[in-house]
Amino acid sequence: MEKLLHSVYLDEEKCLGCTTCLRSCPTGAIRVRGGKAIINESKCIDCGECIRICPHHAKLAKTDPLSLINDFKYKVAIPAPAIIGQFKTKYSFENILSAIKALGFDEVVEVAYGAEVVGQALKYEYHAKRYPKPLISSACPAVVKLIQVRFPELTDNICRLKSPMAMTARLVRKRLRDEGNYKNSEIGVFFITPCAAKATMVNNPASSEYDKYDQIDGAIAIKDIYPDIVKNLNDCNIQEGIHNTTPEAFSWALSGGECEYLKNKNVLHVDGIQNVINVLDEIECGKLDTIEFFEGLACIGGCVGGCLTVENNYVAKMYIQDRAKKMKQTSTIHMPDEYVKSIYNSGMMHIKERILPRSPEPLDQDINKAIEKMKQIEILEEKLPGLDCGSCGSPGCRALAEDIVAGKAKEIDCVFVLKDRVRDLSVLTNELLQVEHPTEKPVNKKPEFSE
Repeated sequence: MEKLLHSVYLDEEKCLGCTTCLRSCPTGAIRVRGGKAIINESKCIDCGECIRICPHHAKLAKTDPLSLINDFKYKVAIPAPAIIGQFKTKYSFENILSAIKALGFDEVVEVAYGAEVVGQALKYEYHAKRYPKPLISSACPAVVKLIQVRFPELTDNICRLKSPMAMTARLVRKRLRDEGNYKNSEIGVFFITPCAAKATMVNNPASSEYDKYDQIDGAIAIKDIYPDIVKNLNDCNIQEGIHNTTPEAFSWALSGGECEYLKNKNVLHVDGIQNVINVLDEIECGKLDTIEFFEGLACIGGCVGGCLTVENNYVAKMYIQDRAKKMKQTSTIHMPDEYVKSIYNSGMMHIKERILPRSPEPLDQDINKAIEKMKQIEILEEKLPGLDCGSCGSPGCRALAEDIVAGKAKEIDCVFVLKDRVRDLSVLTNELLQVEHPTEKPVNKKPEFSE
């Protein structure tokens, strides 16, 4: 099976086995065994729901420390559009980006720049004949993985344009390579990430030689460097011209931001992983056949709701909308269409590898044994109460039946089965106590004589 890397992990010392994460995981990837949560990597999509909801902060995301940038001669920060929503509007774009640069970077390039390129190219990709409709956005890696795991028949619908993050990294490396001042290995490109799913995307090795030009050398969580950025806001040297994106581009941080690039099309944008699942269910069933483009984002509100951000997602949304509104009142220079078209036609925007369904862990390598196990699961599921309470440590009765057949759980892990077993045992014990044991010798009683 394909080796999968993940950013979400468990701090066992903090985990109390409360099952809160179990019930919120959209792919049923979590079990609680021996009083601790266990993450099934073949099902995890790094959506960060468990990080967000864990009351004991036992779920964390692996990201990189800021100190990693010191391994490179030339350091470039590419902050996600969501970073702008973390600060009050009294701070200008230039102020925020300069404060990030003051952390030790040589250059800051907004991912919104790549978003503008991808957004404008979307109208070309929309007309490509290789896609069934609706075309589904590939911008949210958690949603792409969700489709691979739960909706494999929709993988052909996923747009194969690179993400704004990858596109920005590629354009930065191309420019620096063309300038010729640094070798590719001397350039460190670091994504400032709002979520675990994008951190996973960064830390997965490039699947082909071609994709190495998108290389990002680390993912640094917004929340980890936020305090240092705040310190720099008031005393850094503000670099004029450091910000060069449009309101439409940095609005990618919000649900619906990408859809804005497809004018006059029937588009649907949904945020929140459970809402995305509900809509994908309907798309898979053919109930939404008038939709031409679907943008699904795992976090509530879009990337501003990522689990590695610091500001309330609704407040962050307000800040971004305010900035966009003010900027639209002034003249905005958009990227020339000829420039975008030349990049699009060069092929450097496209994901070369096919996006394939992710196969679940097989019940057994032997097909006959797998069929037999499937039958056992059906029988076991019938015997379970069907309450999906999660108290057994599996997310539902079906999952418990699968775990029992896989040898990872027992029937008595279900409290209702255990209760019935204890009751039956109690009844049997009482019955045995009422029965004279056949091996016991009768007590010799003295004969009674009458006078």
